[in-house]
Amino acid sequence: MSHPKLHVEKELSWLSFNERVLQEAADKTVPIIERVRFLGIFSNNLDEFFRVRVANVRRRILIEGPGPKSDKTKKLMTEIQQKVLKLNQGFDEAYMDIIIGLARHNIFLINEEQVSEAHGRWLRKYFRDNVLPHVAPIIVSEKVDLTRVLQDDLTYLVVELKSADNIRYALIEVPSDRVSRFVNLPYEKGRKKKSMILLDNMIRYCLDDIFQGFFEYESAQAFSIKMTRDADFDLSEDVDQSILEQMSGGLKQRLTGKPVRFVHDREMPTAMVELIKYKLGISSYDSVIPGGRYHNFRDFIGFPNVGRAYLENPKLRALDSAHFDRHTTAFEAISEGDILLYYPYHKFRYFTEFMRQGAFDPAVKAIKISIYRVAKNSQVIKSLIDAAENGKRVTVVVELRARFDEEANIDWARTLTEAGIKVEFGVPALKCHTKLCQITRTEDGEDVNYCHIGTGNFHEKTARIYTDFSLFTKHVEINDEVANVFNFIQHAYKRYRFKHLIVSPNDTRRRLYRLIDQEIDYAQQGKKAEIFIKVNNLVDVGIVNRLYSASNAGVKIRIIVRGMCSLVPGLAGYSENIQAISIVDRFLEHPRVFSFRANGEYETFISSADWMTRNIENRVEVGVPVYDTKMKKVILDILELQWSDRTKARVIDIEQTNPYKPRGNKKKIRSQIATHDYLKAYEEKSKGRGK
Repeated sequence: MSHPKLHVEKELSWLSFNERVLQEAADKTVPIIERVRFLGIFSNNLDEFFRVRVANVRRRILIEGPGPKSDKTKKLMTEIQQKVLKLNQGFDEAYMDIIIGLARHNIFLINEEQVSEAHGRWLRKYFRDNVLPHVAPIIVSEKVDLTRVLQDDLTYLVVELKSADNIRYALIEVPSDRVSRFVNLPYEKGRKKKSMILLDNMIRYCLDDIFQGFFEYESAQAFSIKMTRDADFDLSEDVDQSILEQMSGGLKQRLTGKPVRFVHDREMPTAMVELIKYKLGISSYDSVIPGGRYHNFRDFIGFPNVGRAYLENPKLRALDSAHFDRHTTAFEAISEGDILLYYPYHKFRYFTEFMRQGAFDPAVKAIKISIYRVAKNSQVIKSLIDAAENGKRVTVVVELRARFDEEANIDWARTLTEAGIKVEFGVPALKCHTKLCQITRTEDGEDVNYCHIGTGNFHEKTARIYTDFSLFTKHVEINDEVANVFNFIQHAYKRYRFKHLIVSPNDTRRRLYRLIDQEIDYAQQGKKAEIFIKVNNLVDVGIVNRLYSASNAGVKIRIIVRGMCSLVPGLAGYSENIQAISIVDRFLEHPRVFSFRANGEYETFISSADWMTRNIENRVEVGVPVYDTKMKKVILDILELQWSDRTKARVIDIEQTNPYKPRGNKKKIRSQIATHDYLKAYEEKSKGRGK
């Protein structure tokens, strides 16, 4: 397995994924407001890519030192930088096309040079009242350490104040975290157009309001920059510190992490670029990217629609669950049989209602839940606190190392502890990524468990935009094994064997290998052998090699992967029986589903784990088999709908060029819309027939 094209570098594969996001922004068939928002998603993704993945490559270069290994890593860094420059060029082209498209709908995103006299008067007053209180220029001098002053991923304007015999530089933070990035200008009499200005351009327009009276200058011009820092940090090994204290200290390291990317306006004078690079200590291993005059496009995720409703996607109404709705309580519903929900097509309120009822139901004795990310105003957290106040035994596993949610989770841990809840921080060496909740009730004098196992977080906001499966079950053996997962998290020295659940790091690799090998055996016996995989990322070398072996044995393998895929489909002698696609559309595809034909029995699992080494070996993850034949059929039908997508599906190939899946003479299917229609019909049918 040493063929150089057998394993695509995961960083390059990730950039290929983000290119698919950019394709949506460039696609003229996508509603114009949604195209703007895809620019924001692309930008936000790229920010995180540099903070995590590029930062990791940079550290490898510094650690490895001279030699062949380091040369390979340096080559990878060069390829990353080249690909990013190409993507940024595509971004600028898409942005300009979108600006023209907005204008066709009488929406004008103007700059400071296009401000009318009437709008100018309004702007200056708005600026003084709403923006100026948040502006405090940083004067660039020998005394100022920009590496400590500049905050990660904020946009700054570098201002050049020029007089006949002097040039002075200042930095202004664009305070988009305190003032809206998008400012709607008042209607002008006799004009239909709706004008909007970016906060950046408003500051440019009002530079004199900031500096006059303090500095003598003849001209002032401003250019935007953004710096991205290494987001990793080390935890203290001080045994006297709690994990909470270690994480709090570690987060402070992130504030002063080394720069890994410096983006600047390509019109910025060379002398200004070199000065800022020098002040930031930018090295040759850091990415210096000349770009447009605007940065932090992640704010565009929330770009407002000031035009007609058709300029954005029509709303898809979340569906009611007939299985839950025909019962008075969630526990009665689950007692009738397992229930499967698929967000955002189904309403997330069924989970929050499960929690709300558990918080006050006199029969409920205990609640256990694992939390990775939760919403800012979480109903889940509220129910847990309500349960504790009602005298229930509540245990919450809070993962403090959920990247970029560390600070929020530290706050939640303190809030829960203050409410009298038992808070666990999991296994020290492992992130707890499970999506588990278990409620224990007393029924007829005995303890009975109800559990939820899912593919997504207990997060009301993301449940409206991420697709994820949730399984509710009273299955005794599954619940016993869920209880053992919680026991393992609390007491990692104990070892458990799992018959039903697939649990990382205990046995995921062994179980997946066995399931793949089972299909290899069937293929070698001349029987039909198939594997259908849906994951966010597929980059584990061992799993990839096992799939290559299965392909060579004649196993038909289909893969739907949203993000990184290091496996190369369709390679002669290696992966001729493997096909892979990726779907990027209005919802973020997030579930992990593994289905094996199993001689016609179809063993199907939903899981919290991607097929990455970290999820298999370095995290606590849980996959659960779907035993109910109707629910299994629903999952497989949805996978088939996605495989039939001829609108938003791209083919994963060795060139990483993201061609759309060819339609040929087949029906044009957009799987996310088709899935909503399918589940709507399923729920309507379920209303009439019962479970």
